[in-house]
Amino acid sequence: MTVLTTDHPAWIETGSGRARAVRTATALWVLSWDGDGLRTRCVDGTEDVKPRFVTTNPDRLPRSVPEGLRAGLDRIGASQRLANPWLWDAITTAILRQVVRAGQARKLYREWCKAYGTGISSPYGDLTTAPTAQQVLALEDGQFDGIGAKFHRSALQAAAEHYERHADDWAGMKAPELAAALTSIPRIGPWTAAAAATDFTGDFSIYPHDDLAVRTWAAQIAPHYPWPDKKDKAFGPLWTGWAGPDRTALHTLTLSTLTWGSHAR
Repeated sequence: MTVLTTDHPAWIETGSGRARAVRTATALWVLSWDGDGLRTRCVDGTEDVKPRFVTTNPDRLPRSVPEGLRAGLDRIGASQRLANPWLWDAITTAILRQVVRAGQARKLYREWCKAYGTGISSPYGDLTTAPTAQQVLALEDGQFDGIGAKFHRSALQAAAEHYERHADDWAGMKAPELAAALTSIPRIGPWTAAAAATDFTGDFSIYPHDDLAVRTWAAQIAPHYPWPDKKDKAFGPLWTGWAGPDRTALHTLTLSTLTWGSHAR
């Protein structure tokens, strides 16, 4: 049995599973997941560019991972996660996660999409995608403030300006190169850049591994392991050290842990 990774805030709960609207380069899609598996349906545009899912199997976990952590991740089994087909949405999502807690960021993202994005009617209810970069640049300052995105306004505006100029170049980059390029945007630091690049490419080997979510879920999976204190900077090197130079192993370790968190919740 395969588990769907639903860490992205666009996934909503339905009566039988989860659903999400996404934008590719050529179309709008509705994705749904239930007991019978994954369904993708193009609702506007052409199917030239299809959503792509990354499959992760715990067989590729680093060999040196502590037994308690390995056992917990093995129970999840194989998983699938959507590689966000729209880089602008990945950037937007990462920016809206700045400073705020995960639950608040999820709520803010959904309010942002509902207020200014594209609405899509579906069998699962009304779904939305994020406003485009052009739409963001057309918003008045008060429109950011009105949904609680005052803090994020300047970052979103700067990102929209840079995206309009560099989107074509960025879209062809691999994850490490893209993360580095995104740090050229004002108010986009290494954490936000890595989170956006990870979401877009599906490559979790560059995810900010000492992120609070990774630390939290790892500690819950293996509560008896002597994890570093939250203020201790040893977590990141510990985590990446288990994988060594094997990027696939690091990707598997990180994404499987986040999947455990989404699945458990």
